[in-house]
Amino acid sequence: MNVLENFKDLFLEVWQNGVSGINISEIVIALVIFLFFLFLRGIFAKFIVKRLEKYVLKTTNQFDNSLVFSMEGPAKFFPIVLGFFVSTSFLTVESNVVDIINRSLITILIFWSFHQIIGPFSTVIKSVGSLLSRDLINWIIKAIKVLILILGAAAVLELWGIKIGPIIAGLGLFGVAVALGAQDLFKNLISGILVLVERRFQVGDWIFVDGVIEGTVEGIGFRSTVVRRFDKSLATIPNFQFAEKAVINNSQITHRRINWIIGVEYRTTGEQLKNIKDQIENYIRGNKDFAVNDNTILSVRIDQFAASSIDIKLICFTKTKQYQEWMNVKDTLALEIKNIVEKNKASFAFPSTSIYVEKN
Repeated sequence: MNVLENFKDLFLEVWQNGVSGINISEIVIALVIFLFFLFLRGIFAKFIVKRLEKYVLKTTNQFDNSLVFSMEGPAKFFPIVLGFFVSTSFLTVESNVVDIINRSLITILIFWSFHQIIGPFSTVIKSVGSLLSRDLINWIIKAIKVLILILGAAAVLELWGIKIGPIIAGLGLFGVAVALGAQDLFKNLISGILVLVERRFQVGDWIFVDGVIEGTVEGIGFRSTVVRRFDKSLATIPNFQFAEKAVINNSQITHRRINWIIGVEYRTTGEQLKNIKDQIENYIRGNKDFAVNDNTILSVRIDQFAASSIDIKLICFTKTKQYQEWMNVKDTLALEIKNIVEKNKASFAFPSTSIYVEKN
């Protein structure tokens, strides 16, 4: 009987002392409460969050859609934070470790929410922002998100007694050393910001930089810009190339130009030349595919007497800005010019050389 009594006393003593002086009854209650909140989290995620997501998908407002989807993670994390706080409230712990953990979880929840809520508000800024381009706004949003993450990490480290001042000072010295060896990185970064502020181009634009690249912009990064060339290959160009050289943005043109030299033979008479010029001009003026107004040029004039031809210079502009449509208009115009020249019984010239043989 003494053995059983001793075992009972030892069992009760261990039960009372538990782990680090925490009663095992308190630990069991805390675990039950925490598991209960985990169960509530599953119900909350399955029914409330999912139903809310289905509801906002039916609306035409993009802000509430983005807000609900971006806050899904913090919303599911909130029951865990609350459950841990409630469960640890039943523990009689003299150490402040549990308090630090609770503060850390709440800090993570707050900064995570701030980080996620930036996305929905960015949709509002993009819709009303007229001074900043979309790509520049994306850059600013990314920078704010990184700043929030850094501040959140610093706040958590401060709770655990880790001073960030010396760390920042050390990183500052390290940054100076890195900056000396990474001048090109900062050069490209500043160039990229200038490109976005000046709105030289944006994602989706067709650009041409002489001697560098021609293609469609697919992404503008901190250091480089990704351009899809017309052969479907992908090129990554350092941003300083766009700051130091002239960038032609073909997507910003108002009309596409046709600039041709039409060479006819020297035996073409003056009357034939006049008829050809007038008929080409009349065709362009009467065709709806061409832009003929005060902001565009329509010129069909004799340009010069070349070595093998009389050159007629044609300058006109199409209404379309699309490349394929522009090519179709050029194709139709070329066939019509050929018909006009042949109708006037004239012929196109080609490079030729005359040889004169002198007999003694």
